[in-house]
Amino acid sequence: MAETILVIGAGITGAAIAHRLAGAGATVTVLDAGLPAGGASGRSFGWINANNYLTEEHFHLRVAAMEAFRAAAADMAPVSVDWCGAISWEEAGEALHRTAATLGDLGYPLRILDRRAFATLEPGVANPPEEAILYGAEGAVDLSALTERLLTAAAAHGARLCIGTPVTGLHLTAGRVGGVETAEGVIRADRVVVAAGTGSATLLASAGIALPMLRRPGLLMRTRPVARAIRHILASPEQELRQDAAGRILAPTSPAHQSDDATDIWDLPTSLAEATLGRLRRMLPGATLDWEQVTLAFRPVPGDGLPVVGETSVEGLYAAVMHSGATLAPLIGQLVAREIAKGEVQPMLSPFRPARFR
Repeated sequence: MAETILVIGAGITGAAIAHRLAGAGATVTVLDAGLPAGGASGRSFGWINANNYLTEEHFHLRVAAMEAFRAAAADMAPVSVDWCGAISWEEAGEALHRTAATLGDLGYPLRILDRRAFATLEPGVANPPEEAILYGAEGAVDLSALTERLLTAAAAHGARLCIGTPVTGLHLTAGRVGGVETAEGVIRADRVVVAAGTGSATLLASAGIALPMLRRPGLLMRTRPVARAIRHILASPEQELRQDAAGRILAPTSPAHQSDDATDIWDLPTSLAEATLGRLRRMLPGATLDWEQVTLAFRPVPGDGLPVVGETSVEGLYAAVMHSGATLAPLIGQLVAREIAKGEVQPMLSPFRPARFR
């Protein structure tokens, strides 16, 4: 009889795990209090990269995740990744060259651009930098659409989707997890995977598992669609931005948003959107830009910034909580499914186990 597994969370991480577990033959149920991609996944910048990393192990995990994205293209269709590359000049001078040297030594594909080369690649950008780094292997994805696609694929493999079903706690029996508690009662299962983003810490605490989380709010602004204005993901000292397939410019309201450590939103979202729009207009003077939407998300960042993936000290209880699901989720889905469905320990996940917070 197939093992019954509950996946808590219908964001990109939970969707990727459910997809792979259901495909491996497990009986899977996905539970979420809200809609698919209703949290951070639906408000993501969607940048797939490995240039933003914390440790060498984290770097290699992200590189493997980029490769997993390319290998899974058929599974994701009709959703596709725009492998447009990224250009960064958040740093300058010696700092830029140190970053390029470090990543180059790790084998990451990059090229330093001078002002003329930058202007050739991005003719619509005002005031080209003296130097920038081109990360040609990077890309972007509509994370909301990808989440929906993976949940649909999981359902095609027999997974059950319980959307609008809040999980209030974990149900323990004789020291192991036996299911989850909801307003309608206990839903029993052989295993539970907690992939509930910022809600994960509270759920794990109901089983006595500590997971420190950082408070990391982020605002993302989208413009109305415009003609093609940029060709790459761009990261300047003032602004990160990219253009989606519909022509909208996506822009976090804080610079260097991937490493942003702000704990609060310091102004009204509309005011921050207007300020962001002003920066975009100065940067792209040839485009007629107006903002269409600004969304708030609390990003699921564990206490040390690194992913948390693996069995907990409670038998049958697995955790998968991380920032940068846009990069990591498809690979994490594969690795978690191998560990749970096949019992194959994945060495790549060893540095990221929940036990480090005991």
